[in-house]
Formats: sequence, C-alpha cells, structure tokens
Amino acid sequence: MDAASELGWWGVLIAVFGGAIRVSTPYLFVSLGETLTEKGGRVNLGLEGILVMGAMSGYATAVVTGEPWLGVLVAGCAGAALALLHALVCNLPRVNDIAVGISLFIFGTGLAFFLGKAFINPTAPRLPHIELGAWSTYPQIRSALEINVLFIIGAILAPVLAWSLKNTKWGLVLRTAGDSSEATLALGYNLNFVRTLGTVVGGFLSGVGGSFLSLYYPGSWNEGLSSGQGLMAVALVIFARWNPMHCFYVSLLFGGATAIGPALQTIGITSNYYLYGAAPYFLTLALLIYSSSTKHRLAGAPNEVSISR
Repeated sequence: MDAASELGWWGVLIAVFGGAIRVSTPYLFVSLGETLTEKGGRVNLGLEGILVMGAMSGYATAVVTGEPWLGVLVAGCAGAALALLHALVCNLPRVNDIAVGISLFIFGTGLAFFLGKAFINPTAPRLPHIELGAWSTYPQIRSALEINVLFIIGAILAPVLAWSLKNTKWGLVLRTAGDSSEATLALGYNLNFVRTLGTVVGGFLSGVGGSFLSLYYPGSWNEGLSSGQGLMAVALVIFARWNPMHCFYVSLLFGGATAIGPALQTIGITSNYYLYGAAPYFLTLALLIYSSSTKHRLAGAPNEVSISR
C-alpha cells in the first residue's frame, strides 16, 4: 500500500492545505497590488499581462544569472514598468481605465510570449523553501509543509499594508485620491502622481507574484503558465472589499480551490479531473454573483472606482 492510499482522505486535506499555501502566493501578491491601485482610484485589468511578463522576465533573469532572487526583483521591475505605462496613458484626458487595462493585458502577454520563446527549454534555479514537514515520513506531508519564502513575505505584507492604509500619511493620501479627486486637489496633492505611484507599486507586487509561478510553482516558463490568475485576482479584490487582510484569506481560499483536483488524484480519484480543475473559475463566478447582490454591491469600494469613468 502506497503512502497516498494509507493516508486516504487525510491525504486530500493535507494536499489541499499545502496547495492552498503554494497556489495562493500569486493571488496574494496580485490582489495586494490591485488593492493599492484601486485604493488610489484606478482600475488595472492588465494584471494578467503583468503577471505573465513578471513570470517570463524573472525566469529569464534566473536562467542567465543563476540567481532566482534577482529574477524576483527583475520581475517586480517589469511589472512596475507595465503599470507605469498604464498609469501614464490613464493620466491623459478622456481615457478609460478599463480599455487601457484590456490593452495592457494583450500587450503584456504578447510581449512576454515573444521575448520568452528562447527560455521555454532552459531550466532556471528555483526559489528556496522552508521544510516544516521534515519530521514526517510521508512525502505528501513533507510536500504540503514546504513553505516558500515569498508566501511568508506576502503574509507579512498583508497586515503591514492594512495598517499603513489606515494609520500613515501616504495611506490617507492614497485613500483620499480613491474616494475624492476634488479633496485630493484641495489638499494640494498632485492627483495623477498619487495614482501613478499607487499603480506602479501595485504593478511591482503583481510582477513579483508572476515570478513565483515560474521560479517555484509550477517552476517553469511556458505560455499557459498563469491560467487566468491575474484576471481572477480582480474578482478576489472585489470580494475582499479592498482590504489587504481579506485578500490574504481569500487568496488561501482560491489556492485551496485550485488544489482540489491534484489532491483528489493523490488517492486515485481521476474521473472528472477537468471539472475539479475548473473549481477556481466556478469560485470566481460565484464570488462575482455574491458581490453583485444589492446588499453587497461595491461595499467598501473607493468612490472613484467605476466602470463608467
């Protein structure tokens, strides 16, 4: 009897737990980034392009230099550069954030696929992880308790951002820009600069989330790497009510939903695998329906965030 059969349904729970931690990391960084962007009054639907570009640039850097952490930094900078492009275009008069975001999505993914063709076959060094399950003889438990450092950084960053948005001057200014452009101008702040800064920082975090995909899990570069996680993160932010701590919890929920299919495979359940694989997309749809109800619609949303702008 193999270890997976011996663990039974406990193995499924352990695998879902481990998968929630691994898979949630990109969701966490992208959702935190988009939270900052939208808190400033901007919407960036180009997150998928930023995520893919971050994955490609981080992987390529790690292949060339052999330094995965340098790849994470470059991925963040690539995401910040695309976000800056988004912000500069949106600063122009009569420009719609939504349309620019869709264009950035197409541009970012296309550019990443073009530049990344040479890096599909080479192998890059992976990011390190902390083995909290070394005490166990079961490989499933050891795998589930492999905690990547980026997850820990994201888990720390969420409460730090939540506190900063409420208790610091820059947090107040960013929230003011998202709630009232007139109040921001009346306080003497440059509205476009505040929003640009929030968008760029958000793009940096999203790029870092992309680097996790290529440098740790799944740990390779290919054109189907993200599976729409950047787009799902937008729904995640809405459901999290633009709260960084809620982003952390909902990211774990999305990660667990994504891990259901592989977890069931560990005990031999392979039928309807693709249906289980669609769990995060069903979850996204359900959360959007929930968030669109009369009771919950746009609760907590910055006043300046609107598709009609």
